[in-house]
Amino acid sequence: MATYTLISSNVLSSSAASVTFSSIPATYTDLVLRVSGRSSVASTQSNLAIELNADSSSLYSATFLFMTGVTAYSQNWTGDTYARTYGNTVGSTATANTFSNFELYLPSYTASQNKPLSTFGVTENNSANDATITATANLYRSTTAISSLRFFNNDSSSFVTGSSFYLYGISSN
Repeated sequence: MATYTLISSNVLSSSAASVTFSSIPATYTDLVLRVSGRSSVASTQSNLAIELNADSSSLYSATFLFMTGVTAYSQNWTGDTYARTYGNTVGSTATANTFSNFELYLPSYTASQNKPLSTFGVTENNSANDATITATANLYRSTTAISSLRFFNNDSSSFVTGSSFYLYGISSN
C-alpha cells in the first residue's frame, strides 16, 4: 500500500504571482500536488502552468482533453517552456468564493529518465457552460531528478488569498 507524506504546504495569506516548492527531498518514489486555487484574472478561468527545476527551456510537451458544458476539445503542444494545463484556476469573474481543484501526479521523479506528469482539474462557475474538466499528459524531456516545482498562471495573473497548495511524497511499503 502506498503511503502519502506531506512534504510541504502553502495556503496563501495574500496574493502571489507564483508558488514554488524547492529542495524537494529525493526520498520518495512519486510526487502528488493538490491545489485549490483562484486567480485574479478578469475571466472565469486561467491556465495553470508548471515549471520543473527552474527550467524554462523548450523541453516540455503536452496533450490535453478538455470539456466545458457539452463541448469537448483536445490539443497537443511541443517545445513549450513549461508544463501545461488548461483552465485549471477559477478567475475573478467566476462565482464568488469558488475555487478550482487540481491534482498533479509525477511518477519516478528521481529516476534518470524523461519525466512524465499527469494533471487533472475541474473548475466550477455555477453555469452549465463554464464548468470545465481537464486531463493533461505532459512530458519533461530531462533526465535530472526533480528538486523544485513552480506554479503560476500563464496569463500573468496572481493566485488570490486562500489558494492552497499541498505537496505529498509517495512511498511504497
